[in-house]
Amino acid sequence: MRTDTIFYNLFQLFPELLFELLGEDPAQALIYEFSSREIKELTRRFDGLFIPNSDNFTDLLYFVEVQFQNKADFYWRLFTEIFAYLGQYQPRNNWQVVAIFASRSLDPDLPTSLEELRPKLRVVYLNEVARADDLPISLGIVKLVVIPPEMVREEFPRLVEKVAQIPDQALERKILDFIETVLFYKFTNMSKEEIAEMFNIDNFRGTRLYEDFKAEGKAEGKAEGKAEGEILGKLKSVPRLLALGLSVEQIAGALGLEVAIVQRVAAGEEVTPESLLGDNRP
Repeated sequence: MRTDTIFYNLFQLFPELLFELLGEDPAQALIYEFSSREIKELTRRFDGLFIPNSDNFTDLLYFVEVQFQNKADFYWRLFTEIFAYLGQYQPRNNWQVVAIFASRSLDPDLPTSLEELRPKLRVVYLNEVARADDLPISLGIVKLVVIPPEMVREEFPRLVEKVAQIPDQALERKILDFIETVLFYKFTNMSKEEIAEMFNIDNFRGTRLYEDFKAEGKAEGKAEGKAEGEILGKLKSVPRLLALGLSVEQIAGALGLEVAIVQRVAAGEEVTPESLLGDNRP
């Protein structure tokens, strides 16, 4: 399950979270609007944009990207998208990039060719931020996201106890809904009822975010199933095309496969759609 939905909603609920992660004054969030604008040239959205209420150069525009998987080209893609955005919207503000990784091991490090952009870059490792015990509620939710499932049962009641101290009951219920949805994210192999029983939740409601996760999971499953079927058809075509006298390179070009994959099939090696998608799924 992708984490985009969780962090988009988390930044909406707690805009001060960005500045807490950066170790800066959370009150800065008051002068920002959180957004997620599309880059038309790439049909791509940032995980988050913190847009200042003014166009003063000194009020930073923050580009936020959250990464929970290994992506060797992470920084190449990120800065490509940023410069496409700058060209499209032409903001007057100075800007900063905040790359948020689940752990340090997922950071591929800034390529040498982009080294001059390092002053624009701030990097946060969520598992290191989450090591602290006395965290504000927003960072407590982040901790719930990044810690192993077996630790969640210990952290959950602590977080709920803090939320119970919020005087605004409507806000308290909204945050609890969010936390309960994070539990669903952490325990995808369990039903809503099983999770509610495990964590002693009286009223695990079908929140909008919960429904978004279910819909996202179904969509991903359908997309993967369709992709597997398409790849299987291509793999089955390789022997027939080889028999017709086409070269490995010609077959790879015609089917949209890598030459190395066609070579493996030609050598009689077993290649499955699952193995190929496992290498390339986001």
